[in-house]
Amino acid sequence: MIDSILNASTADTALSLPRALLTLAVAIVLGAIISFTYMKTQPAFSQSFTLTMVILPAIVAIIIMLIGSNIARAFSLAGAFSIIRFRSAPGDAKDISYVLFSMAAGLSAGVGAFGYAVLFTVILCVLMYALGKAKFGTRKDQLKTLKITIPENLGYEEAFEEVFRRHHVEYELRKVKTAELGSLYEVVYSIKMGPQTNQKEFLDAIRTRNGNLDITLTMNPAMQEY
Repeated sequence: MIDSILNASTADTALSLPRALLTLAVAIVLGAIISFTYMKTQPAFSQSFTLTMVILPAIVAIIIMLIGSNIARAFSLAGAFSIIRFRSAPGDAKDISYVLFSMAAGLSAGVGAFGYAVLFTVILCVLMYALGKAKFGTRKDQLKTLKITIPENLGYEEAFEEVFRRHHVEYELRKVKTAELGSLYEVVYSIKMGPQTNQKEFLDAIRTRNGNLDITLTMNPAMQEY
């Protein structure tokens, strides 16, 4: 019975109005399910991206229906898309995976494999939701960016080594640049605080070394532009 449900939709590949409407309906529903899963698993998302995931499977399904088994159409469509340049800000790996997921759902609906399209969409959405709730792959010791301004007479190589060691902070010097016509230095570290590190005491210890000049601790180094 399951095989008949999964394979029945692939038998009729002729393009007709009822079939086209059914394909679009399935693609839109699958896109909405994927978009809803993304919103539940992604703490920060944009409306434009969630709307794109709803409509993307329908667009892919329309393209597949129009091409069908016509090779000439396929080459013509490839040529048309080759002259289009898409510009967008780079997203993270999770966003890219959801885009590919939406395209796969639209492709499955476009070829008429409605049963498989629904089955795979449900399985992957459940998997993504479960991994998101379990916080799979999340670092417990998140890296941070520490930016310190120091006077020119303070040697940045060893100035804070003792402070890092005393407060159980692992560090890596990432960048050094001059400021205020060379009278100041701006030193950027990538740090990882231990579970016993008191953040305020750590920053106070640095403040006593750099003469109360600027100190910036960035919680998400991926958003910090070096």
